[in-house]
Amino acid sequence: MFVISTLATREPTEVDMVLLIERLRDAHPDAACALRHENPFQLLVATILSAQCTDERVNKVTPVLFARFPDAESMKAADPKEIEEIIRSTGFYHNKTKSIRGAAERIVAAYQGRVPARMEDLLTLPGVARKTANVVLGVGYRVADGIVVDTHVFRVSRRLGLTRAETPIQVEQDLMKIVPRSEWIEFAHLLIFHGRRVCAARSPQCGVCTVQDLCPSAPLFLNGKARKAKKAGKARKAKKAGKAGKPRKPPKSRPKPARRPKRKVARAAARKKRGR
Repeated sequence: MFVISTLATREPTEVDMVLLIERLRDAHPDAACALRHENPFQLLVATILSAQCTDERVNKVTPVLFARFPDAESMKAADPKEIEEIIRSTGFYHNKTKSIRGAAERIVAAYQGRVPARMEDLLTLPGVARKTANVVLGVGYRVADGIVVDTHVFRVSRRLGLTRAETPIQVEQDLMKIVPRSEWIEFAHLLIFHGRRVCAARSPQCGVCTVQDLCPSAPLFLNGKARKAKKAGKARKAKKAGKAGKPRKPPKSRPKPARRPKRKVARAAARKKRGR
């Protein structure tokens, strides 16, 4: 049992991690990595491609890509334009191609063509940050060195009151403190599946959620108060940062009347004098 002050309630919340994991496991017995792959290199490439893209879309692209370039050696020697054409539908294909080829080059040069199985080595590969490294380690090598934090894990863990952190790295650090290490790999899959199927970003299905009674955010969504709480949270954050309100603009000064050209002034004065 862990006590955490959540963003939703601003009050201490008891989190029964054992019960939470059991409930999520019962609700999503098929929770696992959705990216299709046959080895750690293919998993690495698929994970890079999944950035800002659905796993479903990636799975439509990778069969063609891996049939043409099945390993780091062949990917390293690939024509960038050919890779771009294959992965175009995943978005950001220029940057993704650069990352994939860069990672392949380093894997061949520094690791004899084999994807390294240590976090510090994975983080030296182009296009690889902690999320991708955790996927490769956890799924590819069954090594629990951290917890994958994607958009679903980030959102669901905050709603469940497991963290108040505002960056993926901070969320991962908080989760690693309260989730048993033996559950790190599966826990991420459970939250990802729960986020996709139940705890959606805009319209979470709290009424049918298996962990509703363990979630401090559920009453807010069920009562329609979630938006107000979110706005209040943003206001507090802005106030804390000294940006609660925009500074008032100084009143606009009235423009001074344009001066007459000297010749016109002189002519007017002459006419006035003759009129006398």
